[in-house]
Amino acid sequence: METQHRARCLYLLSALIVLSVMLFADCGGGGGDGGSGASSGAASGGSGSTGSTTGGSGGTSSGTSGTGTSSGGTAMAITHDVLTYHNDIARTGQSLNESILTPANVNSTTFGKVGFFAVDGKVDAQPLYVESLTIAGGTHNVLYVATEHDSVYALDADSGTQLWQVSTLGTNETPSDDLGCGQITKEIGITSTPVIDRTRGAHGTIYVVAMSKAASGSYHQRVHALDLATGAELLNGPTEVSASYPGSGANSSNGHVVFAPAAYAERAGLLQLGGTIYTTWTSHCDAGAYTGWVMAYSADTLQQTSVLNLTPNGSGGAIWMSGAGPASDGTSIYLLGGNGTFDTTLNSNSFPAQGDFGNAFVKLGTTGGLAVADYFAMSNTVQESNADEDLGSGGALVLPDLTDANGVVRHLTLGTGKDDIIYVLNRDSMGKFNAAGNNIYQEIQGTMRGGEFGMPAYFNGRVYFGSVGDNLKALTVTNAMLSTAPIAQTTMTFAYPGTTPSISANGSTNGIVWAAENGDTAALHAFDPVSLAELYNSNQMGTRDQFGAGNKFITPMVANGKVYVGTTNGVAVFGLLKG
Repeated sequence: METQHRARCLYLLSALIVLSVMLFADCGGGGGDGGSGASSGAASGGSGSTGSTTGGSGGTSSGTSGTGTSSGGTAMAITHDVLTYHNDIARTGQSLNESILTPANVNSTTFGKVGFFAVDGKVDAQPLYVESLTIAGGTHNVLYVATEHDSVYALDADSGTQLWQVSTLGTNETPSDDLGCGQITKEIGITSTPVIDRTRGAHGTIYVVAMSKAASGSYHQRVHALDLATGAELLNGPTEVSASYPGSGANSSNGHVVFAPAAYAERAGLLQLGGTIYTTWTSHCDAGAYTGWVMAYSADTLQQTSVLNLTPNGSGGAIWMSGAGPASDGTSIYLLGGNGTFDTTLNSNSFPAQGDFGNAFVKLGTTGGLAVADYFAMSNTVQESNADEDLGSGGALVLPDLTDANGVVRHLTLGTGKDDIIYVLNRDSMGKFNAAGNNIYQEIQGTMRGGEFGMPAYFNGRVYFGSVGDNLKALTVTNAMLSTAPIAQTTMTFAYPGTTPSISANGSTNGIVWAAENGDTAALHAFDPVSLAELYNSNQMGTRDQFGAGNKFITPMVANGKVYVGTTNGVAVFGLLKG
């Protein structure tokens, strides 16, 4: 216990030091200009200003894996922890403290598959990583893996040795069947990427949402809090997910829409802000009576603290985002809604009169409970929903603060979905709905070839997109504007569902763009971040580095010299080969 206490104190002390540096760096950041800054043009080429990210909470922050960055983009990280989806709450995909892997050593001669960690089901959730944890009688770097068979594993991240495994199933329960939907098949257990908080509990806590089916045929969704070192249930958990919200929409009764566990899956990654865990809910193949739910749970008690429905008087509008977690700037939450009811009749505040935000880019306020603070909906949002060309297949990305050509600091977010259009929004004034045309910060058409079924990544003044059937492309950011054409792209294209890139770098140097390719024989690719020339792929050496069939919406995770890729039956591990 003394060793555990000392390790925990050292971790907390380190976190406080980093937090103080972040707060100092962020002083004077402010809220920026409140105008929409609407402009369709874009500057050409160049890396542009990267600005400073806004620090998050719950052990995650913009720009690095778990500890934040300085205002110039230099990594301040002191651990290799990856505690949330796509590395940080801004969902940039950056791991900026990678000192082992470089463009010089990531090639088929010196780099390849170094392990495969088998588990009991599909790994749809991104694995997470905790460095130097006191566990199983020693100190280990730990990989946390969640499966569709409703299991959570703690594995030694280097050897694959199982440190613990727990099932989230109740007595006489099984994982859910796929309810006739091929999106998550053949069983549904833990689909969304969990979130880890190293500061809560005796050893830290991992928060997980799991779906199951009882012998009676009833379905359950539950929120679990598990001890990082033992896997034990914490906070008197798990907590059964249930909710109702005022409205007359799909599956409503007595003036309230009701959450039916069987009708939903928790696909998008979990988000933690301070002491709150946020969950978002999607349908099974747009089937049945469903609406758009967002729910908040206390990280300290596991009790539900707030509920919001985004289509309370309509239907649809679920939050899927191909597994991408809702993004945040540390204060507000940003997400892309799926096809569903949008009220084109607006109230005096230019909000949908009936409170229905289907197929919209939504900003949620969190003070005093969940509420829509702002939004953007395309002028043709109803037509897009009717054609199933909604935003909801893509994930939101919060960009670091950027300075425009007039010296104004801009606070931007961006996203794209099935319509192949990149929407860049001013977080201070997102644009709302205008039937006559979109009034937003920047709209880029003609750059992407297919729909976005994942999300982009950001690094060193570039945003990387990997849409369906398209090349992985880099757009530059100059004077707070994205280029309207790619500055670089890969020679290869990515079949459905495209690819969600991840970044590893040592601060702003030695960057590598990582991308998983789906298919009967999947592949891990590594690209130069400037030219997008290929450095490595796992099919270059015959069967040596292959890891089986692809697993659709998979995001590579990079930590401490290794790359982890979820598969249909485990995690493939890549790193430097022994000489």
